[in-house]
Amino acid sequence: MGRVIRGSRKGKSLIFTAKTRLRKGAVKLRPLDYAERHGYMKGIVKKILHDPGRGAPMAEVHFRNPYKYKLDKERWVAVEGLYTGQFVYCGAKARLEVGNCMPVGKMPEGTVVSMCEEKASDRGRLARASGCNCMVVGHSDDGKKTRIRLPSGSRKTVPSTCRAVIGIVAGGGRLDKPVLKAGNNHHKYKVKRNCWPRVRGSAMNPVEHPHGGGNHQHVGHPTTMSRDAVPGQKVGLIAARRTGI
Repeated sequence: MGRVIRGSRKGKSLIFTAKTRLRKGAVKLRPLDYAERHGYMKGIVKKILHDPGRGAPMAEVHFRNPYKYKLDKERWVAVEGLYTGQFVYCGAKARLEVGNCMPVGKMPEGTVVSMCEEKASDRGRLARASGCNCMVVGHSDDGKKTRIRLPSGSRKTVPSTCRAVIGIVAGGGRLDKPVLKAGNNHHKYKVKRNCWPRVRGSAMNPVEHPHGGGNHQHVGHPTTMSRDAVPGQKVGLIAARRTGI
């Protein structure tokens, strides 16, 4: 019997889990309430933070709670041009300015947004990584659906009540700088999770991987694999419809 392969160990073992102790927390928009649906809420950017393991900077935005005497502190992904002390406005009646949050149905075509909701009031799902943005491409005639272009270039139709932050996520161009040495990658992945360095299957022994062994490093059989293969076998191109370039 062979060894348990790496893919199976990742599901069970705790050494592959994400390093979350020093992280600041999840980034989300305000919970949707009456004030945002029918007017706007004013907030102030108190801090711009670095979140370990996240390429984009994070902004801490303080809002007055509309129902109790307290502050609501929200964590947003910072957009380019956001600064501490800036007033940001959230809601249907907010103005079209960088840093403000409003429904995509209220934005003109060609508006560049980030932290866009996929379903109404899910508090931001799309275009949250550094340098990413969505673009409002068009609106339906009845005004209930909006078409947006995702960072990948594909287009998606979302409800017009979905909110988004105006502007591009800060921290862009992160991948333009060459890594140069393995030590830089070591520190990059140390704060993310244990997924680097990654040993090739063909460089292993036959006991550790289906591609291992042989007098030269070669796989020796097709790398396509069926969807219902057993876990120790399921490596390579799983249920590939097509292969090659």
